[in-house]
Amino acid sequence: MAAQVPFVGYLKLGSDPHLVANECRSCGALFFDRRNACANCGGREFGPRRLANEGAVRAFTIVHRATPDIKVPYVSAIIDLDGGGVVKANIVGVDPKPEQVAVGMRVALTTFGVGTDPAGTEAVSFGYRPA
Repeated sequence: MAAQVPFVGYLKLGSDPHLVANECRSCGALFFDRRNACANCGGREFGPRRLANEGAVRAFTIVHRATPDIKVPYVSAIIDLDGGGVVKANIVGVDPKPEQVAVGMRVALTTFGVGTDPAGTEAVSFGYRPA
């Protein structure tokens, strides 16, 4: 297998791909980006927290306009992850029509290649598919 790198720093690859958030040690707020202080309580200590691979659609939209290199339409959603955490991601593996997606729909993390560099290293991103 060729080398793989995650497209975003909070995606962990391997035999069990998953997302990892930075959790505030003071209040438990979760953030995907690096923080100097918690936006919720001002705490300054964080630790990694593995997030669940399944969740439910909180909201979604079907995107019909994008730059020329992006295939449209596609489904963009806000996912409430089981056990805490919220992530914005695309829902893949569904026909991008309103009758194919619903608020509350159960989804599961999936990964896919988004490009390969000249050395053969594959960039891997994530989305959610119907569970």
